Amino acid sequence: MKTAFAFLFVIPIAGTFWPSRGACEGHFVLTYHTHPDRSGNFIVPALTWERSRALRLDVAFHAQVSGHVYAQPLYWREAGSNSGMLLVATEDNIVYALDAGTGKEIWSRSLGKSVPLSLLRCGNIDPIGITGTPVIDKSTASIFLDAMVDGSSGPRHQVFGISLRDGSFLPNWPVDVANALQANGQTFNPRDQGQRGALTIIGGVLYVPFGGHFGDCGDYHGWVIGISLHDPQVVVSWVTRARGGGIWAPGGISTDGKSLFVATGNTVDTAAWADGEAVFRLLPDLRRLDLTQDHFAPLDWYELDRRDADLGGTNPLPLDVPTESGTQALVLALGKDGRAYLLDRNDLGGIGGSLVAEPVSNRAIRTAPVTYPTDDGVFVAFQGEGARCPKSHNAQMGHIGLWLKQINDLRIFRAIRRWLKVDDNELTVLRVRSGSPPTIETAWCGALRGAGSPIVTTTDGRSDPVIWIVGAEGDNLLHGFRGDTGETLYTGDGVAMAGLHHFQTLIATDDRLYVSADGRIFAFAF
Repeated sequence: MKTAFAFLFVIPIAGTFWPSRGACEGHFVLTYHTHPDRSGNFIVPALTWERSRALRLDVAFHAQVSGHVYAQPLYWREAGSNSGMLLVATEDNIVYALDAGTGKEIWSRSLGKSVPLSLLRCGNIDPIGITGTPVIDKSTASIFLDAMVDGSSGPRHQVFGISLRDGSFLPNWPVDVANALQANGQTFNPRDQGQRGALTIIGGVLYVPFGGHFGDCGDYHGWVIGISLHDPQVVVSWVTRARGGGIWAPGGISTDGKSLFVATGNTVDTAAWADGEAVFRLLPDLRRLDLTQDHFAPLDWYELDRRDADLGGTNPLPLDVPTESGTQALVLALGKDGRAYLLDRNDLGGIGGSLVAEPVSNRAIRTAPVTYPTDDGVFVAFQGEGARCPKSHNAQMGHIGLWLKQINDLRIFRAIRRWLKVDDNELTVLRVRSGSPPTIETAWCGALRGAGSPIVTTTDGRSDPVIWIVGAEGDNLLHGFRGDTGETLYTGDGVAMAGLHHFQTLIATDDRLYVSADGRIFAFAF
């Protein structure tokens, strides 16, 4: 593999790449789960526990879009403006700017014909256009995204830059990914590559992760592409050595301010480890180091490959866990094998080098986790049936849970659970404490049915935490749980939202929560 490094990076190797949390809260949601570390902690001073109980669907808000929606919406407010702007990207390859108060369209931009599923070897999105969550560059008031476009030469991945002011294309964009990599002497097969993970911007560079399509077909790899915002012709990349190993988690890339972290899925037809089922720490220039401190894979990576039990079903989550003298720098990885892995952020440990590996879910974990601090460790919430839920849930599951764990079809799994009258406790909250080694315990489990990705709102970063999650492809309700105890604060206001897709997440602004669905956006006011 050839990789070009003729790149003037302005990214510092130490320190942080973004403003401190809270600096732009309430005015911007620039990226997936609101922070480049993917913490999902939205600071909303007005949204206390009591006000969460009074949440109501805003029936005066009318926002319609064309196409299926998998990406998280974003939120932008111009300086001096009285109203914010929602940015919504759809599988019809249309980007919408909507008035956040009324839902009225401000502008929309079509990026070309989306790709019908019939043109692909496999997949489960039809048609496929914009799937990964875009990212906003605050300094230029621009939004960047990847679209799969059906062109004259077949499906292509094109990365667009669009002005937030009027929806116009930025100069020198879009960038055709296959052409840009070919100029570096690399081969990228756009038909077989899927782009589901969220994009991120760090230090003037746009990073785009790639995996495959549902079904693991064709010649795809796990890729991270870095494109200079100042000169889009300058592109760097990192790619898995083996076929497969897709970077497909909805949270995409996370960062601790020094490095990028990604998780890969199963590799295909390989007997020796070649970058699959792993967490990687990447430098901003994406050059390959191949040092044990820069990657981790479980000892049973080969068995995980055979079972399609991807470690890469969720993005790695950097954690700063309080100690008596400061913090312990960790990374949490959650896998489709139902285990949680705690890694030393400064030395990921190589194959088998986790600090902790604990079963935490009876089912595969495939959605993005969120985290929020406490005086005694940090909490981490994820969608998944807890393996060690406190009190009645453990007793109820017992051997039934072990048997149900073997059922791979999610619809059959849920139907049998309902027939057996087993509660749908599909939200799990862990408490992580520092130590040598650190520890993980299940703090509480929440009852809902569905596969959305949670967020957390706090009034100042840690007070009044509320976990919000949609029961996507299940009960389709919006749920709110008190973050410290698991007490139910809100259950949907009787509104089952049609058109939600699994992994769907939501956002919080100063006065509303927003949920994207096929054809429309729901707003909940407080």
